[in-house]
Amino acid sequence: MNIKKVCIVGSGMMGSGIAQVSAQAGLSVSLCDISLQMLEKARNSIKSSLTKFAEKGKIKEDVNTVMSRIKTSTDYEIADADLVIEAVFEDIKLKHEVLKKISSLASAKTIIASNTSAIPISRLAVATSCPEQFLGLHFFSPVPMMMTVEVIRGLSTTEKVLQFGADFVRLVGKEPLLVHRDIAGFVLNRINMLTNIEAARLVEQGVATPEDIDKGVRLAFGRKMGPFETTDMVGLDVQLMAYTNVYEEEKEMRFYPPSILRQKVYAGHLGRKTGKGWYEYNPDGTRKK
Repeated sequence: MNIKKVCIVGSGMMGSGIAQVSAQAGLSVSLCDISLQMLEKARNSIKSSLTKFAEKGKIKEDVNTVMSRIKTSTDYEIADADLVIEAVFEDIKLKHEVLKKISSLASAKTIIASNTSAIPISRLAVATSCPEQFLGLHFFSPVPMMMTVEVIRGLSTTEKVLQFGADFVRLVGKEPLLVHRDIAGFVLNRINMLTNIEAARLVEQGVATPEDIDKGVRLAFGRKMGPFETTDMVGLDVQLMAYTNVYEEEKEMRFYPPSILRQKVYAGHLGRKTGKGWYEYNPDGTRKK
């Protein structure tokens, strides 16, 4: 695999995380979004993350060297990219719009991927001009910390492109999990969604509190974060959209979003980014006691 430049479209938590690990791997990175303010926020987030890694001796280069590999732009600077990863909000209409634009600007040799967490790759591939060169690369949050990436084959994805995706994942220091059949939610999210949905229903029914469920999951299952802590970090709106996408595709009630989650999203309680989700947060992002 000969890959030198990666372009990431979408500079939110996932896009900035993918940009960081790509730059840490020595790749040239173009991070694109619709506003300079969002890109500045992403750069600050990446630099803060890298600084923490440097303080713990977990990166070989200095922070400024890694940061110098990341260029930001409100234009899609993808003509010379070897790989373009779409990492916008989990909405199929938005993703189709973005992928159509990417496909119109990318070179014939460019591989295009989506970081979707739930939408079938084949449903997204129709927005590209060459579905054979399109695949799913589902990173997990927080990207710099999570060590696996689902590499998903769509109906048209070639074996060569699938292996390209797996090689890229290894290049950025992760382990690929190959998903050979394109289904909504893929592998790990289908497992995790059911856990999170059941946890929310237990709270909804008054069986236990978010605090106790999170504590129990950490202590009994060995996870670093419980389901509600994780949801607040990712965003309740993002999670609701992912559940909805899987439910609409599968029409199975086990994936139907719990009422309590829908109500919180409608009320604007989206997690850390709004200061309130399952928990309440201070302006600096720390949780209120």
